[in-house]
Amino acid sequence: MSPADPNRVIATARSWLGTPYHDQASLRGVGCDCLGLARGVWREAVGPEPFPIPPYSRDWGETGPREVLAEGARRMMIEVEPAAAEPGALVLFRMKPRAIAKHVGILTGPGTFLHAYERLGVIEEPLTSVWRRRIAFAFQFPQR
Repeated sequence: MSPADPNRVIATARSWLGTPYHDQASLRGVGCDCLGLARGVWREAVGPEPFPIPPYSRDWGETGPREVLAEGARRMMIEVEPAAAEPGALVLFRMKPRAIAKHVGILTGPGTFLHAYERLGVIEEPLTSVWRRRIAFAFQFPQR
């Protein structure tokens, strides 16, 4: 599996800027959550979604034995070490210690990322040390 062109992934992700936040939605300009943003970028940069996404909770403190998001990403993306993730990579954040990774963003530069955030919608912001230390997994989008 070869990685997708990161510039295409980033341009596609930026086309979602300003999309309002809407839990479990994935429609550019209409509404999405963080996973919905990643799904939309996938559809535009890679192709049809390979499997349906089951309903999921919004609880960032959720714990459990399985990293469900990471397992799903491994089925269809190229995993890379978080420290080696470059712009265009999908990153999964662990928002609370010992919780499973439940937040998703896309790196847009060496120090920036894009994500959908409640009340703010899709935004691009600095990848501060607070955000950086929460990265638990990283993946490259595959070529079409």
